[in-house]
Amino acid sequence: MELPLIIARLVEAQNTFDSKAYADCFTELATVHDEGKTHTGKPEIYRWIEESNQKYRSVMMPLQYEQSGTNGTLTTEVSGTFPGSPLVLQFHFSLKDNLIDSLKVTG
Repeated sequence: MELPLIIARLVEAQNTFDSKAYADCFTELATVHDEGKTHTGKPEIYRWIEESNQKYRSVMMPLQYEQSGTNGTLTTEVSGTFPGSPLVLQFHFSLKDNLIDSLKVTG
């Protein structure tokens, strides 16, 4: 499966637990919605993913990617140190200027 470069970079950053590279995939004012919380801007996204990496050690295995215009959905198997692992989750992206402008994670 071929992923847009920015999505491939995000998956690689997640799978190597590189929080800085992960946050660098987002626009300056991007938003992330995950586990009922919203994180806005690169610094908040960095703190969120750093905490998540330390807590869950999650890795992603892409299963499917669909894109329509600037919106995309990545279906992945996510495994880590969390209850119910592995889970199939969907990552809903809005892209802007070759970066991620918003991300919503759903199960």
